[in-house]
Amino acid sequence: MPRSTHERAVIDLAEGQWGLLTAAQARARGVSRVQLARLAEGEVLVRLAHGVYVLRGAASMEHLELRAAWLGLDPERMAADRLRNRTDGAVVSHASAARLHQLGDLDADRHEFTLPMRKQTRRSDVRLHRAVLTTGEVMTVAGLPVTTPERVVVDLLVDRHDGEHVSRVLAGAVASRSVDLEQLVPQLGPFAARFGLPGAGGGLVLEHLLELGGAADQVTADDLVSAARANKTSLAQMIQELRELPPSTDLAEALRRLNV
Repeated sequence: MPRSTHERAVIDLAEGQWGLLTAAQARARGVSRVQLARLAEGEVLVRLAHGVYVLRGAASMEHLELRAAWLGLDPERMAADRLRNRTDGAVVSHASAARLHQLGDLDADRHEFTLPMRKQTRRSDVRLHRAVLTTGEVMTVAGLPVTTPERVVVDLLVDRHDGEHVSRVLAGAVASRSVDLEQLVPQLGPFAARFGLPGAGGGLVLEHLLELGGAADQVTADDLVSAARANKTSLAQMIQELRELPPSTDLAEALRRLNV
């Protein structure tokens, strides 16, 4: 196979994978490791990790190292094939997912993935978690399968991340309106004791995290806007109706009284 044909083969492979390809994928197209090494020497490819390469012109792409780590976990399958069923393989999760969602300020010094089966890696910069994710817990971000903001919050709590860090992740999700708080509440109950709320339900844990992350006012404002829309009234009128209720009435009770 002439060298120009080798180049065409790796370029075709990489076009649908952010400029990336694996040695296993190349081998399936008739390009050996020796030939890949020569293409790297010839400045066509850059070797990112064991068995993973990138076209030199794509070496500055955003999230390149994360994408390369994801490809390397299932090196024979093409990205498009893996994305057809996002839950049957590696999914970006935990701190890596928070970073991809642009939530909080967690250090993502390792690439974290959740898989439904046990798998090991020799890479010190990759951390693997085992869990069976539902389709509702996975979405696509920047072309990668990623856990949803709700699942990110729960995973970080399970992984015993600092409450303040988790609260900032949650606050970011609230600010971007990318989190379903009603869906999150039932999952927070098991962490009540950790926050000094033994026996409390998920609702109180959520309130604590929102206060800790400075997002409580945003949630209140969003609830008021939703209430006004549901009642087909103006926000100003809604606020006036709330002011007429007893001062001790909390917002949730007030909204119930207003039949929202």
